[in-house]
Amino acid sequence: MSQRINVSSGVIWEDIVGYSRAVKIGNIIEISGTTSVAPNGEILGKNDVYEQTVFILKKIEGVLKDYNASLRNVVRTRMYIKDIERWEQAGRAHGEFFRDIKPATTMIEISKLIHPDLLIEIEASAVL
Repeated sequence: MSQRINVSSGVIWEDIVGYSRAVKIGNIIEISGTTSVAPNGEILGKNDVYEQTVFILKKIEGVLKDYNASLRNVVRTRMYIKDIERWEQAGRAHGEFFRDIKPATTMIEISKLIHPDLLIEIEASAVL
């Protein structure tokens, strides 16, 4: 098996739940579900799916940079949205980042996220 490299964001939940922000094995990078929570714990974009999606995709882009990768390496995204009626807001933000890359993607409506002010969570898979 190729060397495993874990990236931590340093939040306490990683040790409590037992996960990494991202994991790279070989040329594959898997990025955990990402929400619109700033490093200080503040939830950004309350009641704004578009703003939360933009913030999340910028966070994902930052994680990829830790691996000397970029959004161009993303082959799949998964979007978990609390209100599918607001899909266009998430879709517009996703399109601004991925219009020319066009990864495979999924958008699924879910009933809840870990905090009521979180409206969307996104995962990403990348190949170097």
